[in-house]
This record gives sequence, structure tokens and C-alpha cells, in this order.
Amino acid sequence: MAVYTIGLDYGTNSVRAIVVNVGNGREVGTAVWNYAHGSEGVILGRDPNLARQHPADYLQGTEITVTKALAAARRSVRGFRADQVIGIGVDTTGSTPLPVDADGLSLAMDKTFARDPAAMAWLWKDHTSVAEAAEITDLARKRRPHYLAKCGGTYSSEWFFSKILHCLRTAPKVFEAAHTWVEIADWIPAMLTGTQRPDKLTVGICAAGHKAMFNDAWGGYPDARFLGSLDPKLGQLRRWLKDTAADISKAVGALTGEWAKKTGLPAGIPVAVGAFDAHLGAVGAGIGPGTLVKIIGTSTCDMMVHPAGRPLADIPGLCGIVPGSVLPGHFGLEAGQSAVGDIFNWFVNYIQPGGKGGTHEALTRQAAKIAPGASGLLALDWNNGNRTILVDQRLTGLLMGQTLYTTPAEIYRALIEATAFGALTIINRFEEYGVKVRQVVNCGGIAEKNPLVMQIYADVLGRPMKVSRSAQTCALGSAIAGAVVAGRRAGGYSSFRPAQKAMTGLKPKVYAPDRKAHAVYGQLYKLYRTMHDALGTPAGSGKLYDVMKTLLDIRAKARK
Repeated sequence: MAVYTIGLDYGTNSVRAIVVNVGNGREVGTAVWNYAHGSEGVILGRDPNLARQHPADYLQGTEITVTKALAAARRSVRGFRADQVIGIGVDTTGSTPLPVDADGLSLAMDKTFARDPAAMAWLWKDHTSVAEAAEITDLARKRRPHYLAKCGGTYSSEWFFSKILHCLRTAPKVFEAAHTWVEIADWIPAMLTGTQRPDKLTVGICAAGHKAMFNDAWGGYPDARFLGSLDPKLGQLRRWLKDTAADISKAVGALTGEWAKKTGLPAGIPVAVGAFDAHLGAVGAGIGPGTLVKIIGTSTCDMMVHPAGRPLADIPGLCGIVPGSVLPGHFGLEAGQSAVGDIFNWFVNYIQPGGKGGTHEALTRQAAKIAPGASGLLALDWNNGNRTILVDQRLTGLLMGQTLYTTPAEIYRALIEATAFGALTIINRFEEYGVKVRQVVNCGGIAEKNPLVMQIYADVLGRPMKVSRSAQTCALGSAIAGAVVAGRRAGGYSSFRPAQKAMTGLKPKVYAPDRKAHAVYGQLYKLYRTMHDALGTPAGSGKLYDVMKTLLDIRAKARK
């Protein structure tokens, strides 16, 4: 009899549940629910850097999507029963920390704080704590440089302690009411298993290692003296943070009877340790040493793994080098771009190029007719700051080369090219430090739906672009974790390698680089790096005189 697992994927705007056949990776049931609170699931404010989520949406979304996904599985598989589900895995955005009370329940569920954004989940793309991130970075450079060595050399405003410190300073009532803070990647599995109390909570190494400077080498999270130097109250919080963290091969507990009743699943099935969407997306895309997995959506995460027993340098600009954060027995290496699809959406939704050319589909068709270099445009992909390799949220986007005849389609293509140049910069950084990229596997909505983006990426990177077989790689990775924690006795797997071999794959379509296009993009990339270094680094040259002239020369040649 076939057995199945459930993958739960909590994204920026919605939660998704999939039911997956453990034997072959077939996705037999899927359901998506858009978060009810805020604008497309995000609570916004007067500060454009504010982005929060109401944690009630995570719980309501779980109940709705699991119930509907099981119903879909019954329709697609004759004789399917919910008791054939043997495990659950969970992935979320991050860093998305949540203030909780002494029982591990969200403060936002207390009517005192029900409408206070500070009591809600601080979404990954909340950048209100830029000043605090800079302060943490400066203190660590002076007193604990080893903390920064494993997270790229700079602490980010997107991360755990920056957000907590900002809450302490701007919403002290919320900070005082909170017993501790928990990543939603840890909180949601805990709620499903009744282990949300701080003394029972299991912390995942993925969130802790990449976003909160956790490392076994220095006893877990940063020490109380260091945190207390930022603020004594932050130092006091340290006693409620765990000294150990687990990888996704471990279970946090068993599904409670209450959640079994809500969802129709069997009580007692294991729930895996939670991790971030990109990390489990990499698992769902079949990641292994030498494979770069690009999860391309509103932003992009670039994931690689490196065997734990082999030498590995500290790589500046990465979002962490963490043992076990992606696959057990491997270092997980995370990089990424703070905006990709969000940049394309900004152009369509905010700039609103008029007429029939105002949709993604129409702009893509027109942009596909433009030869590389023919627009004379060059853009920087920093509309939401730079995550890798500069780790600077105070950088902004730029478009150079526009004339009175520049068209919306030319701009749209230039924005795609800019994100591809950012992707190449990340690959170059990996390889500069000895981590070789032997193949690139793409996943996410853009990789699935936009062949032009994939072809431009192939031409800019000079590498074949492969696409994951699954359209739901993050949820699939979670389902794989569910199969591993269930174990062989229940019909699952003893480790991730056989689970990935059985449950993942690639699409037959491969986007091969065009030699002539790659040569043109090589010229444009040199200009991109000139702009990148001049505006993004203190040591960058301010000599930009030739950039516009060279763009015009490239344009003239491309249009002949």
C-alpha cells in the first residue's frame, strides 16, 4: 500500500499544503489559502520598511489547506485514506520571529495586543531594524568577530536579533510582555505537536544558524554579555534561548489529537523540525554537492551544500555557513537577492506602463524580441537592498541609459538582466572561495512560468539552466523531511539521499546558453560590476565616465 507525507509551505502571501507519494514523489493533492490579514497577507504601516503577519493566519491556513489537500488526494487517488499519511514537514519564510508568552502562545492572540503590529510575526522582508543591524555588526566586529565570520561578515536587518532589538526600542510594552521570541519555522511545528512551551520547544538549526548567529562552537546563540552590551534586557532574553538546535532529520514531536481532529490526519504521526522555505526548496530540487539551487520568486535564495568533512573557507557576503541547515552531514550555504519578482511587479504595478503593454505577459513577449545590448540600458537589482554579496539594505535600484525613445519592454528586459547579473555575482563569489558550481537547478514560479527569464539567465551565466520537476519544491522538500522522520519502518526513509533520489527530478527542458548573447552580456556585466562596486563598496572606484559611452557603443553594435 502506498504511503504519503504532507509538506506545509508558509510563504509571504499564502500557505500551501501538498500530499506526496513517498515512493515516487507524485503530488496527489494540493491546496493553497491566502492569508486573511493585511494586504495580500502582509500587515503594512506608514513606515515603508514595515512588514508583519498575523500568526492566526498560519494556524487557520494549516487547518484549511490540509483538509482541502486530503480531499484533493481522495479525488485523484482511488481508495486514498488519510491514515496512509505517515509524516509532516514544515517550511516557512525567515527570519520571521514572533514574540510569545510563557505558554509559547503568540502575543497577537491576546486581545491586549491583537492590533499591534509589533506583537505579530516580523516578516522576513521587514527592514525597520537597519540601525540595529548596523549596531550589532559593529559590536561583533569589535568583540566577537567569529560570530560574523559564519554569516557573511555583516548582520542583516532581515534577521532575528535586529528585529527583537528594534522592538525593544520602539515597542517596549510588547517586548516586556514577551517571555521569549521564536522563529515561526520553530513555532508552527511546535503548535502542531503541543510542544510550544519554551521548556519543550525544539529549535531548528536552519533558522538559528543562518539568522541568529547560533553555532555549537560558541555554545549556541551569542552569549548574554554580548547581547547585554546592546541592551541589558536583550542580555536577559538569552536565558530563554536554547543551547541546542536540531536538523530536519529529527522530529519535534507527534501531531496532537486536537490537530488530528481539525485536519482529518491520524494523531501521533511525526512532525519534522522546521526550516526555511529556500533550504527545504533546495532539498525538494535534489540539492547535493556541486549543485546550486535557485529558488526564484519575489526574492531569490541561492543554496549550496558542502560535505562537512572537507575544508571550507568563510565566505564574505553569504547569509550563513551552517552545519546541517540544509542536509545533515553538510554545511548549508545560503546567498540570495532581496528582490527579483518583486522588481518586475514594481514596474508593472507601480510604474504601470500604459496600454496593452502593461502586463507581465505582454512585456515578456515584447522584451523577447530585443537583442542583448540593443536597449542601451543597464540596471542595478537593488530595489529592496542587496542581500548578497554586499549585505546592505540601504542600497536602492538604478536604471541607466534611458533616452526619450526607451520603451517599457526595454526597461522590463533590463530589469531581468539586472537580476541575472546579480545571480552571476553570487556564483562568482562561491567559486572565488573554492565552492565550485557544477550545475544550476532553478525552481519557483518564475522558473516555471517565464522561459525568457530562464534563457536570459542561461545567456548571462553562460551555463545551462535546469528546472526542478516539481512546481512546489519548498513544500516537496518539507514532505521529504516528513518521510525521513517517519523512518523506514513506517514506509519512509532512513536518510535524505534515498528520499531525494525517489521523490525529486528535473524537467526535460534545459535552457542552453547562446554563445553570441553570452559574449554581449560579458561586456555588460563588466559595466554592471563597475556600477556595483562604485555604488556598493567603500573601496569602489568613482570613475564612471565611460559607462554611458560604452553602453551606447554596445547598443549601436547590437542594432546593426
